[in-house]
Amino acid sequence: MGRLDFLAEEIARMKEQGTQITIRTISSPQGAWFVADGKRVLNMCSNNYLGLANHPALKEAAKKAVDAYGVGPGAVRTIAGTQTPHVELEQKLAEFKGTEATILLQSGFQANAATIPALAGEGDVILSDELNHASIIDGCRLTKAKVVRYRHNDVGDLEEKIKAEAVARRKLIITDGVFSMDGDTAPLPGIVEVARRHGAMTMVDDAHGEGVLGDSGRGIVDHYGLVGEVDVEIGTLSKAFGVLGGYVAGSTVLVDYLKQRARPFLFSTGISAADVAACLAAVNLLLASDELVKRLWENATYFKSQMQQAGWDTGKSQTPITPVMVGDEHKAAQLSKDLFTESVFAQSIQYPTVARGKARLRVMISAAHTREDLDFAIEKFNLCGKRLGLI
Repeated sequence: MGRLDFLAEEIARMKEQGTQITIRTISSPQGAWFVADGKRVLNMCSNNYLGLANHPALKEAAKKAVDAYGVGPGAVRTIAGTQTPHVELEQKLAEFKGTEATILLQSGFQANAATIPALAGEGDVILSDELNHASIIDGCRLTKAKVVRYRHNDVGDLEEKIKAEAVARRKLIITDGVFSMDGDTAPLPGIVEVARRHGAMTMVDDAHGEGVLGDSGRGIVDHYGLVGEVDVEIGTLSKAFGVLGGYVAGSTVLVDYLKQRARPFLFSTGISAADVAACLAAVNLLLASDELVKRLWENATYFKSQMQQAGWDTGKSQTPITPVMVGDEHKAAQLSKDLFTESVFAQSIQYPTVARGKARLRVMISAAHTREDLDFAIEKFNLCGKRLGLI
């Protein structure tokens, strides 16, 4: 027996339970349609909300940045790796979010890993929504703070749990803005009120809210009119912005401190100038027009209504994220496979990403989709769903 044989046993168990992930290879740009495993398919599960991942303006900006700055920063940002585009993007993101400052990191995951341990430690308490993203969970694990989970989107439960932590040195409440598996939104006004009453810091991961909610996609804090009321906003540049990276938005003192103590910032090379330039072009597009955001919502409203009329359960989503609920892991995986044969790419989501018995296909609507694309997807969902007895 080899020392790693237990891994083969675990993989076999995943196959038996229907929870093994099928990873397909994309050989074309992201868009409404792309080529996956050599087959042209309708893309219904990308986070490319606004269709910017292959936008001409972003590609041109990236090409120019390669000519001007090369392909890599050459060092961590604190030593010799901060380039002019990094600073320009941080300034533009602060303008977009309505905050004093931002700090750019390698991903949204890294932004949480950088920020949470910097804000909370031994003697502190973190109050975290039970359905928060894995990056928040892992960020909390990196601290010596006590972590208390409150019931999903339950402000009353949050209040009760924070009352029980009165002796904590500092309190930090963390929530996703939009929950990525169900598409529902955090009750942010209530959370902010609880934080005020108990002297707690507030932190929102807005990965799925930016480019979707608020004025021109500024996010959930803007959506609720709470700009300046939330201490920390975590953002990603790999979803609606169509590129790569993450950032933290907030006060100048927060950003200055993170530049001195955030470990992913201090010990890992920053993202390339080409990626940064493309992100900057994306932010400028949103600052100039909300056309893509409006188109995204029109597409989402249409798709959801048509799916619901056909008998599909689309959960409690309040955003373009559309969970097509199946329940059984094997049936969800089979639905995904059947759709792929019908030229629709919609991956199944199962345990451990969601709870057992909550398997689904998470459909991600994009501004890049046409009405014809959506009708095609609905037709194929209905065809495959009837074959499997799901509708």
